[in-house]
Amino acid sequence: MTTSSRSTIFVTGASGYIGGRLAPRLIERGYVVRCLARSRAKLLARPWAAQKHVEVVEGDADDVAGLARAMRGCPAAYFLVHSMDAASPEYRARDQAMAEGFGRAAAEAGVLRIIYLGGLGETGPGLSEHLSSRREVETALRRGGVPVTVLRAAMIIGSGSASFEILRYLVERLPVMITPRWVSTESQPIAVRDVLFYLIAALETPATTGKTLDIGGPDICSYASIMREMAAALDLRRRLIIPVPVLTPRLSSLWIHMVTPLAASIARPLAEGLRNRVVCRNDEAAVLMPHQCLTIRQAMDAAVVEVEHGEVETAWSDAGIMSGDPTWAGGTEFVDRRTVMVAAPSAAAWSAVSSIGGARGYYAADWLWRVRGLMDRLIGGVGLRRGRRSATELRLGDALDFWRVTTMEAPSRLVLTAEMKLPGVATLSFDIEPAPDATERCTIVMIARFRPRGLLGIAYWYAVLPLHGVVFRGMLAGLVHEAEQQQ
Repeated sequence: MTTSSRSTIFVTGASGYIGGRLAPRLIERGYVVRCLARSRAKLLARPWAAQKHVEVVEGDADDVAGLARAMRGCPAAYFLVHSMDAASPEYRARDQAMAEGFGRAAAEAGVLRIIYLGGLGETGPGLSEHLSSRREVETALRRGGVPVTVLRAAMIIGSGSASFEILRYLVERLPVMITPRWVSTESQPIAVRDVLFYLIAALETPATTGKTLDIGGPDICSYASIMREMAAALDLRRRLIIPVPVLTPRLSSLWIHMVTPLAASIARPLAEGLRNRVVCRNDEAAVLMPHQCLTIRQAMDAAVVEVEHGEVETAWSDAGIMSGDPTWAGGTEFVDRRTVMVAAPSAAAWSAVSSIGGARGYYAADWLWRVRGLMDRLIGGVGLRRGRRSATELRLGDALDFWRVTTMEAPSRLVLTAEMKLPGVATLSFDIEPAPDATERCTIVMIARFRPRGLLGIAYWYAVLPLHGVVFRGMLAGLVHEAEQQQ
């Protein structure tokens, strides 16, 4: 099957790490891209989504009938959605059901082929649960009868990827690492830009239809060697790595949870998969789609530069679900409202407000924010380590420390919804209102809202209320100073 330069290509996962990079590259090559998104507004916040050759369909990958309608007229579809929530015992069954439904919908819509990005790993019964689930997804997609091209990759190295973030945080924070035995396991990492090359080349190479192809970079080495390469890319001293036999995947995932931005539920399937040797078994992909892949060091150097320059295109945290009204919406809502006048125009105030968090912090009492983040990590939450995708730019759906950007109307309104572990739902909103009598002044209205779940939620609100005076008053003072400094 061949695709013309104006074919409409269906892409799931366009708000995620790989899909968010694939879609704009397909557009650059002349394709019309039809994206499935749970939140249309979140996807439209991407700079490429406003282009005329982008179609956004709001829906869910579990809705077979809706998928079939959305895929009509598309000769090819990318399946780039996959659960990493190992905390949920149903995740394998859910992924299989979603993939099987996608395959049926593609057949009903007349799609000619599906392209799926899976995981490398030796065949046989020794695969980790996570990699076994990837294999099951491949089988489930094929049940609809549409030919499936499977690209299997090991660790993907790129700014913002989960693997890269784990490596970067471990290496930066730990000059001496006590590690499980899996550090001697061989892997064949691949740069994210090379993954994107293969995803597009597979679409444009008819001979890949129905094939399962292993893709990887030129280097095969142990995870210990990969960590040392990361230290070199970060210009750090060589790290001392001490493998011990007692660190199980569960203990490893908890350690990753405490040291890196990834939650234990995401870290666990990754940690379990590290025991499997993940190396390409043949070079068929390279024969069908000739390409010079980056080395591990080249991939890391490119990723480090993007992070340092604040040019992270997509991040592992991008795929978080946009918060809506909880099932128990209504009832008690606590509100802390504060207002301050700024001797600066709205644009300057917006610049200050939209720069909070990450390395910049919250303008006051940052140690309290760090303590709150640490407490969240200790009980399995995301903590503060997710940081920001960009130091200066926000877009709808971005993760920001333990917040998610759920409303953004520049330069007047920003709403952050908390994703920390809480007995309720918390939001923090900023409204910037120009002064009616002058263009060089404005007002910032900051509102903290909390809807408690039961008595524990009510007790939580009153426990943290005394700290609001320190945290929020200081934050507003810092925002005013920052905005007025821009004058």
